[in-house]
Parts: sequence; structure tokens; C-alpha cells
Amino acid sequence: MNGVGILRGLVVTCTHFFDTYLEDIRARLSGKKRYFNAEGIAGRTRSDTRGIFTIQYPEEKMPVPEEFRYIPFLIYEEGENGQEEQRCTSCGICAKVCPPQCIWIVRTSDPVTGRPIPAPAQFYIDVDICMNCGLCAEFCPFDAIKMDHDYEIASYDRSKAHIFDIKKLSRPVSYYAGIRPTNYAREEAARQAEKEAKAARKAGAAAP
Repeated sequence: MNGVGILRGLVVTCTHFFDTYLEDIRARLSGKKRYFNAEGIAGRTRSDTRGIFTIQYPEEKMPVPEEFRYIPFLIYEEGENGQEEQRCTSCGICAKVCPPQCIWIVRTSDPVTGRPIPAPAQFYIDVDICMNCGLCAEFCPFDAIKMDHDYEIASYDRSKAHIFDIKKLSRPVSYYAGIRPTNYAREEAARQAEKEAKAARKAGAAAP
């Protein structure tokens, strides 16, 4: 009443304003950097921080957690000669479970027999329709599609730039291991255990 609320808000704003400069001076005297480094960002995101606590985007970026998910991408194995071996078999499960139906897949066909080949000839995702739910990655039986951490995909071209094709979607296994090390290690352990189990079954079947 009578402007008391406005004055209280101004006091809070001025307190943060002056605390920012005081904290900057203390940081300089102690040899610490408050801006443009991981330590400074972590310090400004604590609950007991004083002064400025905002991140100066795009010069500064908040570190994203491992389980952060954005646009899907396709994983390919890196061959000995540098060739890309897609894990995707174009089974279509990801397109079927996609709630907004933003995934389109065209399966490769043998030019001689016309029979389908378990590899995608075309793979498209409309990233403007994608709701980042991660169901495609969850249901993929071949660990071929995962959720990316890259959220800086804005552009001025709606018709072409936001329709990602297989070339733009593809990432090597090493990229996936870098952004999701925990998940990658767990999946590789499960894959290795499955190989060992198959080898043991073959050995048992061959034994007299």
C-alpha cells in the first residue's frame, strides 16, 4: 500500500546490484574468476550465492546433465577403414511409437531381388514437431537412436533446415560415449555379457 511493495522490490534489486560488485572484488582479490568458466558458473548457481546469479548466455552455458534429452540422433559404428556402419535396421519401431509422428523412414531394397535390406535408405526427423520425449530411443531394440544434448538448432529456414536427414542425424559411437558415459558403459557391458552367453551356448551345443 502507498508504494511500500515497490520500495521493497527496489531494495532487493539494489542489494543484488551492489552485492554483485562486492563479490567481484572479493573474487579478484582471491584470484578466482566468477565468469566464463565452469567454477564461476557453479558458484553462481548455489543457493547461498550473493549478487548476480544469472548465466551470461550465449557466452556462458549451463552444463547439461547426462540424462538431458533433445533431438534424437542415429548411432553408427566406425569401421576399420573409416566407413560408417549404421546400427539402424529401419525396423520402423521408432516411427510407430513416436507420439507426434515426426519420423519418416525408407528401407533399403536390394536392386536385383527387390527384397528389403535391414538398413535405412532415408531417415528424416522434423525437429520442429519432435517433442523430445525420448520414446524412440527407449523402444529401439538395437540402441541405434539416442537423444542428443545439442539444443542450439535455431535457424531462419523452416522448410529445409529443420528437416534432419540421415546425414545430419548420424553420430559415431564415440560421440554417444562422450555425452552419455554412464549409459554407454551399461549398454556395452550388457552387450558383452550377451556375446559371452551366446559363445557359451555354442560351446555347450558343440560339446559331445
